[in-house]
Amino acid sequence: MFNTKSFTRNIRPYVEAELAQAHEKRNQNNQPCAFTHLENAHVLGQASTRLHVKVHVQMLLWSVKTGNLREFFGQLFRIVGAATKTIFGLVPHGNTGGANVSPFKVMPIKPNLARILKKARSYEN
Repeated sequence: MFNTKSFTRNIRPYVEAELAQAHEKRNQNNQPCAFTHLENAHVLGQASTRLHVKVHVQMLLWSVKTGNLREFFGQLFRIVGAATKTIFGLVPHGNTGGANVSPFKVMPIKPNLARILKKARSYEN
C-alpha cells in the first residue's frame, strides 16, 4: 500500500533540490531552465499534497516574474486541483504541471526522475 507520509519524507530532498535549482536559474534570468526544474519538481512531488501544492505555488511565482498570464491563470486552477485532488490519488502521473499541457494528461516520466521515484517508494516503511 502507498504510504504518502513516508513518500513525502523520502521525496522531499529531491523536490527541494529541484526547487533550489529553479530559484538559482530564475535569479540568473534563465527562465526556460528554471521552469524545467519546476517541472521536474512537479513530477517528483505530485503524489504528496504538500509538495504538489508547493510546486504549483512556485510555478505561479515564476509566472508573475516572467509576466506569463497564461501560466498565471493555469497555476491558479492547478493549485486548487493539487490541494483538493492529490489526497485521493487523482493526479496524472508524469504530468509536468505547466499550463502548456492539459492538467489531466498522463505523460512519460524521464528515466532519471523515474529512478528517484522508485527509490523514494522503496523506502516507504
